[in-house]
Amino acid sequence: MLKRVCIKSRDTLTGTQCSAAGVRPAAASRPRDVTMASAAPSAANSQAVYLPQPLAPTNNGNGTTPSTVAEVNLGYWELLNTSETGEVFSQRARSASDAAVLRRKGHLKEQDRLIDFMRRMHETHTCEEVMLKMERWIAEHRQDPKRSRLRRLIPGIGAFFTPLKLVEAFREYDAFFALSRRKYIPPNFAELRHVVNISQVHASADTLKLITFDADGTLYADGAHMEQDNQMIAHIINLMRSNVQVAIVTAAGYPGEPEKFEKRVMGLLEAFRKLKLPAEVTNRFHIMGGECNYLLRVRPGDKRLEFVQDNDWKTPTMTSWKEEDITALLDEGEAMLQEGAKRLNLAVNVIRKNRAVGIVPTQPTIYEVLEDIALTIQTQLVAKVPFCAFNGGNDVFVDVGNKLLGLEALMKYLRVTPPEVLHVGDRFTDSGNDVATRDICSVLWVANPEETGFFIKMLLKDIRKSRWQPYIE
Repeated sequence: MLKRVCIKSRDTLTGTQCSAAGVRPAAASRPRDVTMASAAPSAANSQAVYLPQPLAPTNNGNGTTPSTVAEVNLGYWELLNTSETGEVFSQRARSASDAAVLRRKGHLKEQDRLIDFMRRMHETHTCEEVMLKMERWIAEHRQDPKRSRLRRLIPGIGAFFTPLKLVEAFREYDAFFALSRRKYIPPNFAELRHVVNISQVHASADTLKLITFDADGTLYADGAHMEQDNQMIAHIINLMRSNVQVAIVTAAGYPGEPEKFEKRVMGLLEAFRKLKLPAEVTNRFHIMGGECNYLLRVRPGDKRLEFVQDNDWKTPTMTSWKEEDITALLDEGEAMLQEGAKRLNLAVNVIRKNRAVGIVPTQPTIYEVLEDIALTIQTQLVAKVPFCAFNGGNDVFVDVGNKLLGLEALMKYLRVTPPEVLHVGDRFTDSGNDVATRDICSVLWVANPEETGFFIKMLLKDIRKSRWQPYIE
């Protein structure tokens, strides 16, 4: 799933600990070599690359499908088969223009207690029986989270901020992919994740006031930027025109340098200018940088980014952090990163920033090596301020704060409540940097930017249906 070809700005979390997808820029950093006697020579840009492999699309139509299923296909799947055009956006980035989007089976790290439990249920239940029971148990869990059956079956299960109509979502998905008609193969992890996402999209559409996105791997490919032909630009603008606040929550942090944030979303800002969007619309866009350390908004006149003053949005918890405690956290994190690299015989460069420290391998390695370093820090590092330790796929970083704190502050600043918020990200595994957001809002777990486009297009369709708003290209 991850494709990283250089040291880049990365994205993103957890309460006191976490890990996941992200990347750091080599510029404006302080690289230092960790000398390893047995380390292999460095290979420039020679990281292992994991790419999603498309599966052959399923042919759904030969005239034999019952009329009820045909109606579902015409309404629900037309959003997959209808390409978008527009005077502002070219067609290189198609995203969700065909049904193969949900057939892509990349190397997504598949770890989730709820979905794993649903997979095991298929050993003794039919697909629809699984969805019916889970839908009922989630409703019960929302009423009494501490004593629910779901709590007993899945210890550590989090909160659900909306009801989930899993049976309805499964029937939509099944109408196209025919999961229930398989004889021997139950639904896999990705297919169950899709069903849960579909039910969450339908649940959130009516009340959505804020949607937040991870950046790398969610809005655009890892290490890339939002160019003018990115298909998500049209979706973001239409969400904003639908009176929905939109924010990018990223681990990339550039204190005092808004132009570096602008570079990451230059295509979107250029679209704001080209469309001459009024301040009423552009005021609905923000960027939360450095996990939770910097908040930016759009200036009404020239549509450029500017920092929001800390006193206007930071929570009392965040303003109470002492600089000496932050320094101690980063010092200890740096020492543990170097110790982990030495233990695993990995040659790395060290990058230290104001509120983050990380290592970037200078030789080819594998995901599991970086994962072990990140998890070691998560479990062993003790600090007086919250932090996030995560495996970015091509690096490991320890950041001050996390996405949960960033979302908490953003929700307070924009005056929205958890049931009105949806976070979209690609790392919800135990070591992922999006996972802690589950404690504060509903989530969509995507595998790549193409899936993001698919589900946001579905969300926009639901919003238009509920609010009777035309879709504007």
